[in-house]
Amino acid sequence: MCQNNNSSVRVGVRTRSLAKSRLRYIKQLGATDIFVDHADTEEEPDEFNDRDGTDTIAVGPNQIPSVSELEAARSHIEDAGLSFAGIQSLPYSMYGDIMFDRDGATEAIEQVKTLIRNLGEADIPILGYQWNPRSVVPMRTNPVQTRGGAEATAFDYDELDNPDELPPGINREYTEEEFWQYYQRFLEETLPVAEEASVDLALHPADPPGLESLGGIPRLFRNIENFEKAMDLVPSDNHGLKLCLGCFSQMGEDIPEVIRRFGERDEIVFIHFRDVIGTVPTFHETFVDMGNFETTTVIRALHDVGYDGPVIPDHVPKMQGDDDWQHRARGFTVGYLRGVIDTVRTSRQRKVGEYELN
Repeated sequence: MCQNNNSSVRVGVRTRSLAKSRLRYIKQLGATDIFVDHADTEEEPDEFNDRDGTDTIAVGPNQIPSVSELEAARSHIEDAGLSFAGIQSLPYSMYGDIMFDRDGATEAIEQVKTLIRNLGEADIPILGYQWNPRSVVPMRTNPVQTRGGAEATAFDYDELDNPDELPPGINREYTEEEFWQYYQRFLEETLPVAEEASVDLALHPADPPGLESLGGIPRLFRNIENFEKAMDLVPSDNHGLKLCLGCFSQMGEDIPEVIRRFGERDEIVFIHFRDVIGTVPTFHETFVDMGNFETTTVIRALHDVGYDGPVIPDHVPKMQGDDDWQHRARGFTVGYLRGVIDTVRTSRQRKVGEYELN
């Protein structure tokens, strides 16, 4: 995992584009680690018609990037002075059949295993994943305005149409026990491969969390207890959390305590650093300096548990003049986090120095 006795918290960025201009901008911000956003060939085929191999990485059923493609992408990122830390997340088209135990589950697991092996051979250490039916259940409802009129995503349970009705494409109800069985099979198949390949799998919470089901579908990773169950189900040093602070904030949890709880278990792989105002069933996202938790306290907690890895700005509000990637809001978030991290680090170094002098 990404933990040791000498904390080295740093700022990374998630990006689908690997264009030189995008990487140059990220380097100029002072970020260090790149997590490539999954680009789903099945859900977004038009995105890949004219790729030149460095624009992004295509991932989807029957389109697993080869070792040579991953190595080329890593070299391309390293040439920009950055580190290829991992794949941000598996697309739903690669794990949906496994989640629902459909006919294609066995083939899907084999493709995930191939991706893990290829990442290991290309020396790319992290594969993020989630266990949410993204294509059939809404993550957000109508957006809202936050500071200065910036547009932010939101969730209001009361705005959902028929929240208990099975969505199109799902032909029967599933129990939570069934979902745990299907999930356990996924872990039993993939974690030995991850261990052999020296790749960490990082699980993201359900978003929105806190709800036992949505659209009639069980939501396993809705609370702390179920995350602990997931980590204990098939124990492995190569399995941990893509610790999304925004999701745990949406649950109403004490974020420093969450960090201590999973940090002491050495189960934090990397951090999605975002926040919201409000909790389930009604919340909206906001700038990182004005949400439910206090950023400095959270960074101190990461230092306390010896977290040695990146924090990634996740969802950000759309600011005036932003592009589709929201480069201005993302740039603000990177700069803000770097400032807090440097302040906490300097403060701790000063205290250590004073202790040694005394």
